[in-house]
Amino acid sequence: MQTSTSSATRPLGALRVPLGPAVLRRIFPAVAAALEGGPALLPVPERPPAVRDAMLTAMRPSTPVEEFEGDTVALVVPTSGSSGEPKGVLLGAAAVTVAAEATHARLGGPGRWLLAVPATHIGGLMVLVRSVVAGTEPVAVDLTDGFDPESFAAASVHVLGGSAGRRYTALVPRQLAVILDAGGAAVDALTAYDAVLVGGSAAASELLDRARDSGVRVVTTYGMTETCGGCVYDGFPLDGVRLATTDEGRVRIRGPVLARGYRLRPDLTGEAFEDGWFTSADIGRIHPDGRLEVCGRADDVAVSGGVNVPLTAVDAVVGDHPGVVAVATVAVPDADWGQRVVAVLVPRDPHHPPTLESVRAHVMRRAPAAHAPKSLVIVDALPMLPTGKVDRRGLAAHLQPAATT
Repeated sequence: MQTSTSSATRPLGALRVPLGPAVLRRIFPAVAAALEGGPALLPVPERPPAVRDAMLTAMRPSTPVEEFEGDTVALVVPTSGSSGEPKGVLLGAAAVTVAAEATHARLGGPGRWLLAVPATHIGGLMVLVRSVVAGTEPVAVDLTDGFDPESFAAASVHVLGGSAGRRYTALVPRQLAVILDAGGAAVDALTAYDAVLVGGSAAASELLDRARDSGVRVVTTYGMTETCGGCVYDGFPLDGVRLATTDEGRVRIRGPVLARGYRLRPDLTGEAFEDGWFTSADIGRIHPDGRLEVCGRADDVAVSGGVNVPLTAVDAVVGDHPGVVAVATVAVPDADWGQRVVAVLVPRDPHHPPTLESVRAHVMRRAPAAHAPKSLVIVDALPMLPTGKVDRRGLAAHLQPAATT
């Protein structure tokens, strides 16, 4: 990873991004300007104020953005990991442009995009970048009160009913599940898109099968902010992207889509970026045909009874249980097992939630016995990080004093 080669003089413009109808009017021109050489863009959410203020403090927008040889930083995307400490990922104009072009090449050509996820995270920002690169006007779903199928269907009318051409959108797995459960106009709209990117977290195989059986052209994506979002589609890397794994099984990524590092954090940059490779926190394996299988995160592995249990893999299996809407498995200390795997789940029927016995039996039919949770907690909703991912560590910390059932 090259370091900065001259004194940083390029300004960084912080932009508070709403979830409502003004989102495109506010941010789309700023993204286009950043790609064309204008001020680097730092998008932060308007609310909640605590998250917004923490990001602004950590990103120091009054300090010019770092400069690098060979590419101009266009976007500084705050990302908050499980520790909750915001980091600013430096994305070059060339990197995000190449990523957008590679996506269109894989999907069958440029098209018009529906923005259905927040534009403060990489998934939403790349929808806007692809629109700039394609020369098309995106349409946004109103997310002011959260995501709902009716708003998705209504916004889709403006994408699907326009001029001829390819039409795309990007969703997280939970949004896909909500649309499929709703049926009707929302599913009709979803099936009309030429491709529906699904990423941000692992999608259960049952959910993907339901979508495809309904006629949805689902494309699973894997990537992170440091790789301009998804850079592996349906298990295979986009053009120009190379994959490898470390001896410990951590996924490594190389190619023109890589970030330049972390804003004002050369220490973190040096840890993650080395010799042109980015080393992720994900554990995976590369099959002989080149397909990547992501098995979990290096920091999301429990050791129960001396056996390594990848919590993300357990999530996927438990999530396929017919009585489960959403799940996060966590590890809590246990005097006998060292760590005990606890499944925290949202039931499909709150009045008749799955029993621990049925969940364990379901898991043991598909995975090693050690993967079967030893405790079960029923909740109305899973706690989320500002990034939209489940706060697994916060959940574990909350459960440690006394895990149930």
